[in-house]
Amino acid sequence: MVGTGELLDVLLAGGRRADRLTHVRHLPARAGTQADWPTWADGDLVRGYRALGVDRPWTHQVSAADAAWSGRHTVLATSTGSGKSLAFWLPALSRVRAAAARSTLDPGRIESLTRRATTLYLCPTKALAADQLVALDRLLVASGTTDTRIATCDGDTSLEERRWVQEYADVVLTNPDFLHFALLPQHRRWARLLGSLQFVVLDECHAFRGVFGAHVGLVLRRLRRLAESYGATPTFLLASATTSDPAVSAARLIGVDPSVVQAVTDDASPAGRKTFVLWQPPELPGVAYPSSDDDPWTTDLPLPDLARAPGSLAPPAPDDVWGDSSPTPGTAPTAQPGLVVGREGSGPLGTGERVVSEPADRPRRTATAEIADLLADLTIAGARTLAFTRSRRGAESVAASTRGHLEEVDPSLGRRVSAYRGGYLPEERRALEHAIRTGALLSLATTNALELGVDISGLDAVLIAGWPGTRVSLWQQAGRAGRAGSDGLVALVAREDPLDTFLVHHPEAIFDTPVEATVFDTTNPYVLAPHLCAAAAELPLRFEELDRFGPRTFELLGELVDRGALRRRPSGWYWTRNEAASRLTDLRGSGGDPVRVVESVTGRLLGTVDAASADSTVHTGAVYVHQGATFVVDELRLEDGVALVTRRDVDYGTWARYATSTEIRSVDAQVPWGPVTWGFGAVDVTTQVTGYQRKRIPDLQILGNETLDLPARTLRTTAVWWTAPPSVLEAAGVDAETTPGALHAAEHASIGLLPLLATCDRWDLGGLSTALHVDTGTATVFVHDGYPGGAGFAERGFTLGATWLRATRDAIASCRCVSGCPACVQSPKCGNANNPLEKAAAVRLLDAVLAHAPA
Repeated sequence: MVGTGELLDVLLAGGRRADRLTHVRHLPARAGTQADWPTWADGDLVRGYRALGVDRPWTHQVSAADAAWSGRHTVLATSTGSGKSLAFWLPALSRVRAAAARSTLDPGRIESLTRRATTLYLCPTKALAADQLVALDRLLVASGTTDTRIATCDGDTSLEERRWVQEYADVVLTNPDFLHFALLPQHRRWARLLGSLQFVVLDECHAFRGVFGAHVGLVLRRLRRLAESYGATPTFLLASATTSDPAVSAARLIGVDPSVVQAVTDDASPAGRKTFVLWQPPELPGVAYPSSDDDPWTTDLPLPDLARAPGSLAPPAPDDVWGDSSPTPGTAPTAQPGLVVGREGSGPLGTGERVVSEPADRPRRTATAEIADLLADLTIAGARTLAFTRSRRGAESVAASTRGHLEEVDPSLGRRVSAYRGGYLPEERRALEHAIRTGALLSLATTNALELGVDISGLDAVLIAGWPGTRVSLWQQAGRAGRAGSDGLVALVAREDPLDTFLVHHPEAIFDTPVEATVFDTTNPYVLAPHLCAAAAELPLRFEELDRFGPRTFELLGELVDRGALRRRPSGWYWTRNEAASRLTDLRGSGGDPVRVVESVTGRLLGTVDAASADSTVHTGAVYVHQGATFVVDELRLEDGVALVTRRDVDYGTWARYATSTEIRSVDAQVPWGPVTWGFGAVDVTTQVTGYQRKRIPDLQILGNETLDLPARTLRTTAVWWTAPPSVLEAAGVDAETTPGALHAAEHASIGLLPLLATCDRWDLGGLSTALHVDTGTATVFVHDGYPGGAGFAERGFTLGATWLRATRDAIASCRCVSGCPACVQSPKCGNANNPLEKAAAVRLLDAVLAHAPA
């Protein structure tokens, strides 16, 4: 184990990199507080835990386990590595063993033939379920217990194995997707499990957020409804990262009143001293900004893996006319403090503020390049390290670059670094997890696939390439360093993004601000309607059950009857069609079954890509990277769900180009600011991948443009928009030539700053700007949610419009560049290659709009 002081010296490189350090925060160590084992706990299990090194549990584990044993819904919200699994497995397995013992006391008597208690364990990923199975097997072996039957069951489980689980398993480990698509629609085959259900465990429940969280919440309402029909009223046990209002979030997820949920939040586990540094890569003197993000890898979708099993989340839908968009499920809005953005003594030409002395724009080194250097140095020092990146391509790039650096020092070191991401085959991911646990690998460059509770402990350091979207995610990733009470080092390395730049210079917004609540909306009609159909197909919906699904349920059922999806009878609402109602919705918004990436010559399956992101990532001619090897896509067959690729070494990457239109479908709210109009409502965003560019790596010189013929995709969502009529443009000194660039720059910056007001990520949002929009009749800027039906982010922007726009204006004006850069107005996901952009005109335009804002 390398000391954190030594590791910080490694990062600083003997002082040569000291200018990149913007802040250091030392988080003190914490002593653990233990308690006695509960008197009700099964003796064999206690002996098993002791054999594994747990002599006595922490007090928070006992508090949560006691509450669960007493039948109270319980949420345990404590830090990474605090032993949350013991708190739910101790009562669940003790109940299973007690019921099993009762059924075998006197096998000759009919009254002894009681049902064995069952437990259902749900988690966001297959990897986490597999990890829990290994841990449970280890516990049962240590306990000498042979009468408890535990199994995983998911979409990869064979029919024969599934039948065994249905008939015999006491504990079933699965995910919400399997519940939705298989278990609930076929509930009669699972009657034994449902009728004996004592506990439902929801692990890493903070991952069930945003639209994905709303889907999971409705799946759980359907589960409770069916369990009750078989005579069971299970107790829910939830394990979460530290979040705001965990009882409220847990209650909303399972569909009960918060008063019946016990929250345990006092973390009594020991924690080592943690050194947390904020880091900004250096400027590159004498280098001009390219027309798009200068990182050849991070322009890929940062598709979070925490909600896929395996795989990732939703696709991009970047906006044209001058716009950008990339929907991935996120969280719902919560106001955040600390919105004063800006630094003294800087500003773009033409704004009336003091202009910086730099004669030309000077880009900073990319976060991925910086992370690769730091990871190489830490690996040479012998530190076990995770480097979290924002995208799949980022993980591959960091791993490849790090190996290149290491092989110059010692060829054997390069083999001790690898990438880890969604889309790998399950056996590849298991092998990588085993290798980092055992020390065969020293370092992994990973997406947030390893943010969740897969048991990888004993790490010395964590590097985070860019703000991960929420403080909850940040602390989950940081918690991987120094687990089990040891010291650890964490470094957050800023990307060139307005929010990242702000945060590394405002540490109070990270360290002195509470974590967000996990928020979602189960009443979103786009989410609720298909679940009502699925519930009616499982068992006819009765009037007295409607409150379970929310206040709009009755009205929505009427619409479904009018459309012919449901039929109303005196006994309830019935599903009318032959096809499976569960197929009406995809919990993770992936747009269908994953597209398989197959090597043409050998037929080898390399991995998978979400169907809806296939257009932009594995289109014909695209470069696909897998464990450092590059492949070129020969053909994308959307109808077959296959992308055929050929292994080829190339010196370029590919970037998709988009054409997008936004149409206002309804105006739900509107506020006049004098001549300026703020609107909020439903919009249709239609996006089509029209082609792609080949750019040489690493200098991003454009090598060619190619066209594609792919289908258009339409997203019905919600948007906020503001108009800039001719009088406002004239007051801002923005003429017809600079209007498109001013609007485009304001749009990009506002998307980058909205996460300060709504607990979301830039990639949860999309936007569009145009000098003349057909629905408003004037210049308009749109920002929309990247989810069907909306997720609340745009609505939050509408509510806090003036605050949001002032933060946007200050972020642009305070940036040190002259004409615009990725830290202010350039976007890493712009469908128009960040052209046109007019930074100075954008500041003048925002000043003119804000002059009409209410006090």
